[in-house]
Amino acid sequence: MIKEYLELGQIVSTHGIKGEMRFDPWCDTPEFVKKFKTLYFDNKGEKEIKVISARPHGNVAILMLDGIDDIDKARSLKNKVLYMKRSDARLPKGTWFIQELFDCTVIDDNTNEVLGTICDVSETGANDVWHIKTPKGEVLIPAIKQVIVSVDVEEGIIRINPIKGLFEDEN
Repeated sequence: MIKEYLELGQIVSTHGIKGEMRFDPWCDTPEFVKKFKTLYFDNKGEKEIKVISARPHGNVAILMLDGIDDIDKARSLKNKVLYMKRSDARLPKGTWFIQELFDCTVIDDNTNEVLGTICDVSETGANDVWHIKTPKGEVLIPAIKQVIVSVDVEEGIIRINPIKGLFEDEN
């Protein structure tokens, strides 16, 4: 489901004494964080903060936020989750954020049967694995082109070609 504000990552520690912070991005790369001029402390966009600078540093990003100019102020933000406004990300058409898959209805493309809803995503390296909550429990499917037919996060519908045996009743 499309959300206007999405979790971007978490402040994990300070960096130096001038207010910079180490930020663990929950996206593909720390480089992605550089796109944003404004971030938010909530998922409604009510508590915004300007980004002074953002730069990749290994697997984290180093952030400098407006008004955070010493180590004590930076330390006070440790463990805070920062949100981004989805429209600021400018994603290519046909791409989405993992968070937007959650609660989408999964439908068998062959039978139009509703199989369940996406409840989690595991990133395995080779491909993501989508967790589908069904009436009989959780089923895992690989997010590969042979299985995923279409994804429409705006409508909340994912169509799949299920792997034989995954959704059938065990007798």
